[in-house]
This record gives sequence, C-alpha cells and structure tokens, in this order.
Amino acid sequence: MAVSVTSTEAHEGPATSSFWALMLGSVGVVFGDIGTSPLYAFREAVAGAAQGQPVSRVIVLGVLSLILWALLIVVTAKYVLLLLRADNNGEGGTLSLMALGQRALGKPSLFLLSLGVIGASMFIGDSMITPAISVLSAVEGLKLAAPALEHYVVPLTVFILFVLFSVQSSGTSRVASAFGPVMIAWFLSLAAIGLIHISDDPSVLTVINPLYGIRFLLTHGTVGLVTLGAVFLAVTGGEALYADLGHFGRRPIQSAWLYLVLPALLINYFGQGALVLSNPAAVENSFYLMVPEILLLPLIVLATAATVIASQAVITGAYSLMRQAVQLGLLPRFEVRYTSETHAGQIYLPRVNRLLLIGVMLLVLMFRTSSGLASAYGIAVSTTMVADGIMGFVVIWQLWNWRAAVAGAVIIPFVTVDTTFFAANLLKLFEGAWVPLLFGSTMAVMIWTWRRGTAILIVKTRRIEVPLDDLIKSLEKRPPHVVKGTAVFLTSDPNFVPTALLHNLKHNKVLHEHNVILTIETAQTPRVDPSERVSIETVSSKFTKVRLRFGFMESPTCPGRLRSRASSGGNSTSCRLRFSSRGAR
Repeated sequence: MAVSVTSTEAHEGPATSSFWALMLGSVGVVFGDIGTSPLYAFREAVAGAAQGQPVSRVIVLGVLSLILWALLIVVTAKYVLLLLRADNNGEGGTLSLMALGQRALGKPSLFLLSLGVIGASMFIGDSMITPAISVLSAVEGLKLAAPALEHYVVPLTVFILFVLFSVQSSGTSRVASAFGPVMIAWFLSLAAIGLIHISDDPSVLTVINPLYGIRFLLTHGTVGLVTLGAVFLAVTGGEALYADLGHFGRRPIQSAWLYLVLPALLINYFGQGALVLSNPAAVENSFYLMVPEILLLPLIVLATAATVIASQAVITGAYSLMRQAVQLGLLPRFEVRYTSETHAGQIYLPRVNRLLLIGVMLLVLMFRTSSGLASAYGIAVSTTMVADGIMGFVVIWQLWNWRAAVAGAVIIPFVTVDTTFFAANLLKLFEGAWVPLLFGSTMAVMIWTWRRGTAILIVKTRRIEVPLDDLIKSLEKRPPHVVKGTAVFLTSDPNFVPTALLHNLKHNKVLHEHNVILTIETAQTPRVDPSERVSIETVSSKFTKVRLRFGFMESPTCPGRLRSRASSGGNSTSCRLRFSSRGAR
C-alpha cells in the first residue's frame, strides 16, 4: 500500500517564516469559526434535546459525548490526520481536491466537477451565515450584562458587520498580526473558565465513553437526530483546516489543533456540561454564565473580537474560492484587487464583498437571534464535508495507489458520519436550513449557466473559424502589405485564427512583421513551475505560437511574462517577443 503525496512542507510558507510563526498565524485565521462554536453549540444541542422539558442528566451527558466524538472523528481524524495529506501542490480546499481528483483520474470527470461545484457553492452560503451567527451570539451576551440593552443587540450586530465589510478594501495585513494573539487569548480563556467548572460535576469526564452518545441517539428517536443537527454546530469550521492548508502548511495546522485548539474546546464543553448538571437553568446561556458578573463584559468584548476574526477568515476564504472558480473557468471574471505587495493571497473582490454584505445583513434582520440562525447553520458545511469525503476517496484510491477496498474502508465511515449529519440538518429545512440551500443553489446555477454558455459559444465560434495553417498557406500565395512590429493575438485555441487577426486583415489590409498567437492555459494545479510557464513554437517566418500556463491560484500577467521570456534570450524567436504592453494587441 504505497502512499504518494505531494510535498506540503515545501509550501508551508516563506523560507524566513518559522514554524512557530506559522502556527501562531494558523490559530488566528484557521480556527476562528470552530473556535467560537462554544458560544452557541452546546446550548442549542441541549435545548433541542430537551424540547422544552427539564434538562436531564442523560441529555447533558449524551450531547457532550456526541460533541466530543464529532470533534475527534470529523475534524481530527478526517481533516487533520487524513485530508491534510491530500494537498494539491501545497493547496487545499474543495476546488483543489476536485482538481487533484481529476488529475488522478487522468481525464475530466463530470461527477467530480459536480461535487466540486456543490461543495464550493455551499461554502459561499456558509460564508454568509458564519459572520451573522458568530457576531450575533457574541453580542447577545449584553442581555446578561444589562437586560435593558436587549433591543440594541441587532443594531449593534449590524453596525459591527457593516464596519467589518467596509474595511475589506484596505486588506487584512494591518490586523492579521493581531489575529493570532487574540485567538490564543480566546482559547486560553475557553480552557480556563471550563477547567474551573469541571469541578461542579467531574462525572462529565466519563463522556469519553461513546456509549453515552450512542445510547442517547437510540433512545430518543427523531429527537436524537434533530439534536445531532445541533451537535454539528460544534464542528462547523472544520473544513477551514483543509481550505487554509496552502497558507500555513500541514504541520503548523496539525500542531495548533492537537496541542491548543482541541484541548481548549473540549475543556470548555466539559465545563459547560458540568455547570448545567449542577444548575439546569444555566442552559439558557451556559457559556456566559460560567464567568462571574465582573468578568462578563470583558468576556463579551473578547468573544466579539474572536467572532469578528472568525468572520474575517471566512470572508477571505470566500474571496480565494471565487478566484479559484474563475481561474478554473467555473465563473465569469471578477475584479480582483491585491491589498498586499508581498502576499499574493491577500485579495479583495468588490462585487463578492457587496454580495456577502447584503446576504449577511438579510440573515441578521430575518432571524434576529443566534438561536434562530442555528437552524440555518450546518446544512452548508455538512454538504461540503460529504463532497470532500467522496472526492477524498478518489484521491486515496487513484493518486495514493491504495487498493479500492482499503480506501473504501478508510473513507466510508467518515462519509457515513457526514451523511448522517447532513440528514440531521435537513430536518431543519423549513426552520431555516432552506437559506444556505437557496444561496448554494443560486451559486450552482450561475456556475452551470456560465459553463454551458461558454461551451455553446465555443462550438458556435468554431464553425466560422479558419484553421491557422490554411491562413498561412493563403497568405503565402497572396501576401498582404506587411508592416513592422509585433502583434500579439489572444486565443483559446492556437490551431485556429484569432478573430482579431481576421479583422485586422479584413479592415486594415495589413499583416505585422511578427505575429504571436498567444494562448493562456489554467492548470489543474495551484501553481506552475517557472520552467513550464512558457512554451514557444515557430509556425512560419511571420507566425509564432506561444502558450503561457498559470496555476489556478495565480493571476495571469501576460506582458510581464512575455517580456521576462524575451529578456532571458534563448533564440531569435524569443527575442521577437519584446514589445510594449501598451501597444500589444
């Protein structure tokens, strides 16, 4: 059973970045979503299981056991230990996994493309819900600090989110350095307040036995399945570990999760459970009730900062995913602004930002509470996780060269768990789960419409195009007037004459001394080796075919690449590529 894995370590960050710096950065960016789940996950799961009845010991221990094993199976085993090894030249995420699977099969796969589209579409839906529910749940702590401020929760949430989206155009580099320390303070606070309350009822530690969770599901029927949908709130954000692989690398993310984030989360959930066992009324807001009143306001401020960071991380992820989709030909081009001179990954997409802002504001104003949004949360992430699991099987089987039976034995349990969570969240369809499904479906329709329209246009264009070889032969027999200079014509298929070239011959009645037929290709890898960037083929004394290849995480810069190739020398053909970007056609 040979494992063939591309090197992630080579992409763990700049050479000057230390392991600890990358680990600190991963804490600040990768774990913001899942790190703020204790604000609402345990509360919603217990409330859903109780169904308005008094909270029993069986419910608390059953919910805690389910949360514990969901974190261990879905996040730790599936993403941290397995899928983080399935990197696409150092990059992760749903679209990267799709591209990796297609490369493993050696041909385009409609099935994998469909999974990638569904996963990416649902991630966009999640990008709208995460900021709304995270900031709402943090600001709701004001109701405990001062009940009179309850009416200001929604307006304050709207204001915070509006400011967050307004500053996106300036980039995240100025505040990124503060993300790590703030989130470390957050996780240490989670562990500290949880540790204090475990002594309220130390028996909560027995939930490490999975029988508590299994017994709860078997004895509660449909209620148990509904509760499972709320339990899933504890693992939302787990897919971000894989999506942000290219930013920090496998080892820093794994270390941060295993040694800081996971222990802090478990200790806090145990503390909430012990508090509710000793005082069932505390389930109303089990997180904030763990601290004395004097520390409530500082905790609210820290929680709000953590949720803003979580929101920032998912918004940035949406930008990256949309750019990947454009580079893979799944969407039309969006304006991309680079907000950093040193980090190419720090980008800003104005249209996407506006759409996300509108979606987030609508969600806050429609649901108004984190409990209301909890019903809408989960379905998008669980759908993405199911898609990741199925595509992961293809990669493990075809690329890692595992036997199909062994790959299935590894992946099927994960897909089964993810599918169960998906079914549990689907039960909340009419309570709010329709929202991410609507967002995701709209996104999927846009992708399929764009791909279908592009395919139809290509077929229609091919009918009227002229083969390049035929044109060259015709020009040799009846040469037009030749003018000095080099003309560059872009085309998707270098075997046919670009439309711009035909118009130049028809209307201007001239042909340039040198004509470059330029084709830009997007590879199924995040980046392309510089040695494979440019390929040149001399067709005749006046025509040269040039192909530029870019990865789907790179931005094509044609004039710069051509000038770089020309200045490097090589042969007479490459020297012809010297041209002014202003005068290039």
